[in-house]
Amino acid sequence: MTYALDLVVMVADADAEWAIRTLLTHRCTALGIHPVQHEVRRYPGRDAGVFRDAPDFLRSYAGRAHYALVVLDREGCGKEDLTAEALEADLEKRLRQNGWDAEQVAAVVLDPELEVWVWSHSPHVASILGVTVGDLQILWQSQPLSSTGKPLRPKETMQKILRCSRRPASPRIFQELAEQVSLQVHERAFDKFRRTLQGWFPQ
Repeated sequence: MTYALDLVVMVADADAEWAIRTLLTHRCTALGIHPVQHEVRRYPGRDAGVFRDAPDFLRSYAGRAHYALVVLDREGCGKEDLTAEALEADLEKRLRQNGWDAEQVAAVVLDPELEVWVWSHSPHVASILGVTVGDLQILWQSQPLSSTGKPLRPKETMQKILRCSRRPASPRIFQELAEQVSLQVHERAFDKFRRTLQGWFPQ
């Protein structure tokens, strides 16, 4: 079967849109995939709307796109009592019920939110956020940390650093991070994102 698109990705906001569009456009080699014809669609209903409406929204792409990926934050999705893995399983089940084969769809739920991907030890993170590496480490380590060493409140920590550097928050920051920061990181949602793409689009 011939598809107009290799991949359609549904996201909840401009930050995720620019991060993922940049990764798929400029970082295929670093992701370990071949170039893909993709479309990233931002849904106006934010994370709760993506979780609720993704199966209906993406139904029209079944038969047009070979694969469909849904990316959203656990925080703000309206079902925070569920784990990220349970939310993914629910979404994938409903996608299969709306015209997609099981091997064609995947959901990636960031826990708690997209900003968890920001926190790597790449020196590019500090320069993009507008602080020195030393100042970034001081601010980072002053926050409550998860078992993986990342801030428990990644978005609030990032906002605090941006206030210190006086850089306005914008999707451009996520575009720059996606362009420059090493992708050799280990975080559950990013690992699934990369592993899924490698399975669909091997080099």
